[in-house]
Amino acid sequence: MAAQFVTLGMFIIDEFEFMDSDGHPTGRVLAPQIGGGGTYAAVGARIWLPSNKIGMVIDRGYDFPATVEKQLLNYGHDMWMFRDQPHYKTTRALNSYRGEHRNFEYMTPRIRITPRDIMGTKLSNPTSLHFICSPSRASDIMSEVREVDGWFPITIYEPIPYRCVPDELPALKQVLSSISILSPNAEEALSLLSLPLPPTKESVEKSARMFLEFGVGVAGTGSVVIRSGDMGAYVKSRSRDGVWIDAFWADKDAEKVVDVTGAGNSFLGGLGAGLALTHGDVYEAVFYASVSASFIIEQEGLPRFSQSTDDGDTSTWNGDSPQRRLDELRKQHGK
Repeated sequence: MAAQFVTLGMFIIDEFEFMDSDGHPTGRVLAPQIGGGGTYAAVGARIWLPSNKIGMVIDRGYDFPATVEKQLLNYGHDMWMFRDQPHYKTTRALNSYRGEHRNFEYMTPRIRITPRDIMGTKLSNPTSLHFICSPSRASDIMSEVREVDGWFPITIYEPIPYRCVPDELPALKQVLSSISILSPNAEEALSLLSLPLPPTKESVEKSARMFLEFGVGVAGTGSVVIRSGDMGAYVKSRSRDGVWIDAFWADKDAEKVVDVTGAGNSFLGGLGAGLALTHGDVYEAVFYASVSASFIIEQEGLPRFSQSTDDGDTSTWNGDSPQRRLDELRKQHGK
């Protein structure tokens, strides 16, 4: 049986450097951590789905730490497809902070993952496919998807942040008709469309309308989900009005927000899982997405997962139940 959610995002080991606004070291030290948009998306889906319904390719370089592999396997053996790269180091990136400004740069060569890499493997023909890239590369990915007879996945496209600039809009328009769900964050959406910052609910709603007018999923099934931080997420489709869904930690317990790194990626993993669990209802799936993001922002790095075998299927994340949070969030919306 095909996986329900597969990401083409990469696995990365993140390293960190912290300086003040004048460029002097702050003294803060953070050990290297598991990173990569694909990793966070896969874990976001894992919060809801069994590991054998999720998939991600991990390029395992000759220096791949055994401790990292152990941590990944704790989330489930089935979800990772390790691909040994004996001639390469594991992909690493430096996150350097200067005051509030964050810079991201790769320290090793990247090995990109495409649909052809999963064909003929246990990850073939998933129900939904997530990717993080430039618009031109999204077009290449969709060309490869169309090469596979009988495969029509729900495509969840997350534009890569540094390509969310007005010059990329023409290339984005070219691929939108092939995309099921477009999901930039609010700043990225406004930047692509040359709309003023900072985001407001009104400008976010306007950007969603514009993307749909440009042709997201012209067959009638396209949706736009704009991730808007503590404002929540705005979802609008070609067939239904737009709706705001709250962020789980938006207006309460602000101390729970420790590190938002990976929150957007995990949101989209949760969205993919939610689509599987709600028979494709993107509006309902956003509730699952918001809960997935809530577990990511509570600490630096990935959330803690524990599973009980006493009653067969009881698991907790950071000591809490995803279903409890889902019920609470839906209740806030009168559901």
